[in-house]
Amino acid sequence: MSEDETNKFVREGVTLAKLSHPNIVGLIGIVVQQQPMIVMEYVPGGDLHTYLTHLKGRPTYLPTLIKMCEDAACGMAYLEKKGVIHRDLAARNCLVDKSRVKINDFGMSREEDIYMRHSSDNFPVRWTAPESLTNEVYTSKSDVWSFGILMWEIFSRGDQPYPDISKNYTVAEKVKKGYNMDAPAETPEGCYNLMKNCWEFNPNDRYSFKRIKQELKVIHENM
Repeated sequence: MSEDETNKFVREGVTLAKLSHPNIVGLIGIVVQQQPMIVMEYVPGGDLHTYLTHLKGRPTYLPTLIKMCEDAACGMAYLEKKGVIHRDLAARNCLVDKSRVKINDFGMSREEDIYMRHSSDNFPVRWTAPESLTNEVYTSKSDVWSFGILMWEIFSRGDQPYPDISKNYTVAEKVKKGYNMDAPAETPEGCYNLMKNCWEFNPNDRYSFKRIKQELKVIHENM
């Protein structure tokens, strides 16, 4: 493991050690001797993306999908309150514990209100907000954009975002010009309206995770 990889690994462990929430994957411990290791709680359902793809073609109870969104919003609202920017929120980085979704993979996270990305960093284009693509700036509102993409993944049962666009470069250019995706089939109107708010071009026009959590709770209760 390179020095940069080791530093990233330890940074993730230090961040996780400060967090405790039912919708955040829990840290058991950090091993720093020889090969560094982070010991996490066991989450039996695996990653959310794989879980969702297994739902394809099966009848799915819509409140179950809404509850997945609500769980993720609760975890992200906690991170928002703690001042942690995740920077890589996606279905592949969430885990499923029985019927509960938990936020995972804090390798790109930062405990800052604003983070300026170094140009050498890799970043997940299809989940990235326009201001991050353009100015390499990340805030909690950039995570909100990614949360809208996560909701889209959930209701599409694990499809790749922007399924009609093959090249990441084209996705980035269209997003920077204000392009948004249509709703997946059977997405409740309230949930798609919430996605569209997450994808507001101006970050200040996007809801906070606290507000998103509240909105999803109302939608879930009214289903």
